[in-house]
Amino acid sequence: MKQFSLTCCSTADMPIEFFRLNDIPYANFHFIMDGKEYPDDLGQSMPFNVFYRKIAEGASPTTSQVNAGQYEKMWEPLLEAGMDILHITLSSGISGTINSANSARSTMLQKYPERRIEIVDSLGASSGYGLLVTMACEMRDEGKSLDETREWLEKNKLRLHHWFFSTDLSSYYRGGRISRASAVFGTILKICPLLNMNTEGRLIPREKIRTKKKVIAEIVNRMEEHAENGLAYSGKCYISNSDCFEDARAVADLVEARFPKLDGKVLINSVGTVIGAHTGPGTVALFFFGDERVI
Repeated sequence: MKQFSLTCCSTADMPIEFFRLNDIPYANFHFIMDGKEYPDDLGQSMPFNVFYRKIAEGASPTTSQVNAGQYEKMWEPLLEAGMDILHITLSSGISGTINSANSARSTMLQKYPERRIEIVDSLGASSGYGLLVTMACEMRDEGKSLDETREWLEKNKLRLHHWFFSTDLSSYYRGGRISRASAVFGTILKICPLLNMNTEGRLIPREKIRTKKKVIAEIVNRMEEHAENGLAYSGKCYISNSDCFEDARAVADLVEARFPKLDGKVLINSVGTVIGAHTGPGTVALFFFGDERVI
């Protein structure tokens, strides 16, 4: 019997079957596109290809985080069933949803004082966040306690690397992260920004690389540099992509060729609609465990 319930948010960007098969309730972020609000429900309300096509055609979606009421609604059936809860949130470095979770926790513990709700800030996003949820799920299913699992997550979450590149600068311009001139000249020069996530769970630009071929090679080089045991890395590796599966597959092929001891094949997921509203199409993200993030 499971010792606790595990919950998270839709921004973990894992396939819907993952949550169903592993009994992991998740709370939906939301996005607004063309004046209509949609749940970030893993491509059900709006398929990912439609979402990214609309952005490419000029749509500018906005997003909203999970509120306290949504967390309370998700958690109450679990608490009524006598379960303690371990909830993992999207990085506090890019979202304030952890504040909503903490507010809901206070409300629910007043109503169910005999129960526990523990919250872990993933300091991660997309399928990197999803990889942390995967590890917690495996520990839960192995019979680990809530405390053992929470302590492992806190100890190891900064070892989870998030490396991203983008081949489309349009959303960077629309979101105010680069100027129009930088977007125009960067596109002309085929600049592909390489970013990663720092110790505060924020995305930080690291390098501007010319051409997609070179940035694909470089992101795998970064994995070789930082992965636990280098080329002998034997952990899991996830990739997420925003409507650029061929680029993601090219990265996965290089990873699988260079790291023969991987724990299974590289899992390729879609960047969901909320994270994708900020990255736009053309983003590939690579996730793996390695040395601890330091800056």
